[in-house]
Amino acid sequence: MSDPREPIASRRGIPEATVARLPVYHRVLGELVDAGIAMVSSEELAAASGVTSAKLRKDLSHLGSYGTRGVGYDTAYLVYQIARELGLTQDWPVVIVGVGNLGHALANYGGFASRGFRVVGLVDADPSRVGEKINAGPSGEAVEVRPLAELEDVVAEGEACIGVIATPAGAAQQVCDRLVRAGVTSILNFAPAVLATPPGIELRKVDLATELQILAFHEQRRSNEVTA
Repeated sequence: MSDPREPIASRRGIPEATVARLPVYHRVLGELVDAGIAMVSSEELAAASGVTSAKLRKDLSHLGSYGTRGVGYDTAYLVYQIARELGLTQDWPVVIVGVGNLGHALANYGGFASRGFRVVGLVDADPSRVGEKINAGPSGEAVEVRPLAELEDVVAEGEACIGVIATPAGAAQQVCDRLVRAGVTSILNFAPAVLATPPGIELRKVDLATELQILAFHEQRRSNEVTA
């Protein structure tokens, strides 16, 4: 039997490339709803999302038939359906491990709650950080930084299923292992380290340095083309 907490999109076997674009469509549609725009054509939605209209229609076809030929998409209805497919119609409890500069910024990010994520715990190994209160809760309430020794307790108390690792590279694998043993099934890794996880654990990596290096490559290539 499938896990009822698992997003519908992954259970349907929707291609990973499509799943990666759904949050973009969700954000753009949310902006349209906020602007009071009730209907949007596939061409308009595709342009705002940075894809072709053909790719947009193919992506949305995996979810069902929500558009009307010649009319377009009902923005409020489509944003709800995409949120439902992504599993954003419920709260997902998150624990952030590592409350240095990056972790602190993540904890203070106000967009988590509006996107279905609830920060239930903050953990750090630095004694000077422990006890600090950060307004990271779903309603802006303070969440206290707990010591790394209490990581398993923090996960259990908050019933966290998602862990965010924002530690130095040397500590990341041990933290990952402890999160998995504590019952966390999805991990977002910001540490500059390649992590190993057992089967059944969803692991995503955000490598800011790599992304900057890719941009540097394209800048250098563009510069060479100009001077050639």
